[in-house]
Amino acid sequence: MHRIVLLTGLTVAALSAQVDCENWRSRIKATLFVPEPLPALRAKTHGRFQAAPGVVAERVTYATQFNLRVPAVIYFPAERRGKLPGLVVVNGHGGDKYSWYAFYTGILYARLGAVVLTYDPVGEGERNRERKSGTRAHDAIKGPPELARRLAGLMITDVMQAVSYLGQRREVDGGRIAAVGYSMGSFVLSLACAIDKRLKACVLAGGGNLDGPGGYWDKSKPMCQGLPYQSLMFLGDRAAAIYALHADRGATLIFNGAEDSTVGIPQHRHDASFFADLQRRVAELRGTKEGLFDFAFVSGAGHRPWFVTKPVALWLEEKLDFPFCTKAIIEAMPETHIGSWARANGVPLDPLYASEHREGGTLALGAGVPALARNLLSVFNPDTWERNKRNLILESWLERACAATCGCGPMSP
Repeated sequence: MHRIVLLTGLTVAALSAQVDCENWRSRIKATLFVPEPLPALRAKTHGRFQAAPGVVAERVTYATQFNLRVPAVIYFPAERRGKLPGLVVVNGHGGDKYSWYAFYTGILYARLGAVVLTYDPVGEGERNRERKSGTRAHDAIKGPPELARRLAGLMITDVMQAVSYLGQRREVDGGRIAAVGYSMGSFVLSLACAIDKRLKACVLAGGGNLDGPGGYWDKSKPMCQGLPYQSLMFLGDRAAAIYALHADRGATLIFNGAEDSTVGIPQHRHDASFFADLQRRVAELRGTKEGLFDFAFVSGAGHRPWFVTKPVALWLEEKLDFPFCTKAIIEAMPETHIGSWARANGVPLDPLYASEHREGGTLALGAGVPALARNLLSVFNPDTWERNKRNLILESWLERACAATCGCGPMSP
């Protein structure tokens, strides 16, 4: 059994320092070219299907930057009890709405009574020029720092548009929308949840360990993480400032495997001192311990999308009040070993993360989640996609972003 250590709260004296939250939010948006106001959604439904017994899914698209479209799948319970909470899933590198943890999360939380949105990040799935997954296509882009800031801003915009989409659905309670992010998704969400006050709760899995100059995140994937993070030096203590904005917005949980070397958790002293010190700095910035993020580790484990697990579901239940369950019901639910489930159902796992130490060893909440075929999760059939791809794929964003970027000629990844 893995040992789970959850740390919450911090006792500090109220200090005189105050955070100018709205100014910081405005500067982050401007630095990363997040449009204000956000683009009109122009949402469109492309059909629906039964994802699992009691769970319905819809294929949709909505707008993002430069008139591009985001293909997404929405999961929700077939029967409704009043207004439902909403949940946005933000993938890691190479992940998209076809990834096992995306549709598993959709079905799991729809069964608990939520409306769950999963989508293709730019360059993956139906936003890839060959409709492929696991390509990490945006990593190959080369260009000036401004282009990297624009790419991060696009990813943040995609999250905010997902929140807007859920907020306009009649069955969703706009005051109970949360987002969960894994790996690269944890970085994207660390910024999106700092600037989007509509999010009631935020889970950063396989990441969230924002550090200082020259640390892991400054040196990580330059186009989507390293250069954008470096561009926020005006915040001073960037990690503390970002989590001060989280505290001003709502609840945040940072959840990691104690041996997650993929995002450098061991080098950040997973005995809790790194995060405890970060909590202290956030409290000093805010002058109060109110709203400080929670954090937890699972011993003996590596890189995993922890939001499919029981401890995170319990935390989300406390924040969102799922209508079809209670904490006692979640505690009693069975768990599924993902490596065994994937082998039995022919579900592909990313080869980089399929080991027992990583995603393969995940004990996901619930049982009987079916494998969903790729054609079910595709918004478009091949012919329709071909007609629409100009307004979907990474290359189109790159062309339009370069046209808006000083000193950036047309480039392909």
